[in-house]
Amino acid sequence: MAGFRRFEDIIAWQKAREITREIYRETTNGEFNRDFDLRSQIRRASISIMANIAEGFGRRTDKDFVNFLNIAHASAYEVQSHLYVALDLTYIRPERFSVLYSNLDEICRMIYALDQRLRT
Repeated sequence: MAGFRRFEDIIAWQKAREITREIYRETTNGEFNRDFDLRSQIRRASISIMANIAEGFGRRTDKDFVNFLNIAHASAYEVQSHLYVALDLTYIRPERFSVLYSNLDEICRMIYALDQRLRT
């Protein structure tokens, strides 16, 4: 399966783990911490990125793995969208938004590259 022995070896999963940690840190601050709906949604979406990469890896075929990568990819975009809400409500600083958004872009590119590799 794409040359990985464990899902923890997949760099996109490692980066998704990092972004999840960062999202949790960011959402424990100030007003963000009190917005239970947005806090819960952005946390769940960030968890979904890494969880779907891992679950897809655990499937028996590359086709199944690709399906879960697509879900992980969509979850990364969902987190980016939620970051806009947090920015608009001034829950996060613009600089922090930019860093998190860029990290999610990198994860999206990695997931897409892995997806393309599995399809060939």
